[in-house]
Amino acid sequence: MTLLDPTTHEHPGRVEGARMAVDHPDLRDKVAVITGAGRGMGARFAAALARRGVRVLGADLDESLMGEAAAAIALEHDGLAGAGEVVGTGVDVRDRDAQQRVADLAVERFGRLDLWINNAGIFPEAPAADIPVSQIQATLAINVEGVLYGAQAAASAMAPGGSIVNMASVAAVRVRRGRAAYCSSKAAVAHLTECLAVEYGDLGIRVNAIAPGFVDTEMTRWVQDDPPALAKALDSIPLHRIGSPEEVVGPMLFLLSDSARYVTGHILAVDGGSRHV
Repeated sequence: MTLLDPTTHEHPGRVEGARMAVDHPDLRDKVAVITGAGRGMGARFAAALARRGVRVLGADLDESLMGEAAAAIALEHDGLAGAGEVVGTGVDVRDRDAQQRVADLAVERFGRLDLWINNAGIFPEAPAADIPVSQIQATLAINVEGVLYGAQAAASAMAPGGSIVNMASVAAVRVRRGRAAYCSSKAAVAHLTECLAVEYGDLGIRVNAIAPGFVDTEMTRWVQDDPPALAKALDSIPLHRIGSPEEVVGPMLFLLSDSARYVTGHILAVDGGSRHV
């Protein structure tokens, strides 16, 4: 396994991540479901897995967007020997039955289900005193219930050896003003991951989570476009830079792969060390 140097500084505090040349040959020909795969990190995960021969069913609330993402990944991998197919479908992760249909579709289309990434989520903002009922209900329904229903669907179709990875956040252990609904939901995801790992271990299924910090995605654009906020954020990160999406891909591949076959119930922080500051 080799890693390319991901650091080329073209913007203060921002890193343009070179593609990580990480190869886990054990992933080839496996089948993965990724929720929230129409954009952002979900689309990155789908492309990275397909590039390594994984057959991917991407699911998103916006089915049209998911179809466009699948087509873009197919175009990107055109001519790449051994690349896996990416198929798109729609899903509302708040709907338990809909998530089960996604699992069933993966088995129907590809014959099995090995990997599941609970990536779908929202990032609401409001002062704690002003959080409306609709915001907290939607945040918990999507960010927490969506993870539970996804894990239930995955486990129903997986054989022993399956791997589930949830998207938590460094916000699970750090308070961010104006993000109480989001932070509390991600704390719930982290603990839910540990609970699922204990119970699904009986089935031979591993459950882990990734906890990103400041990563160059749509969710952190508000920080990067605000110089004072960016300076404050960089002061809270021991590596003093924003991470690149590719730097989340590598840890995700590790947790899904046999390299982590004795790792379960772990929350892997990918945050430049910010949780310690």
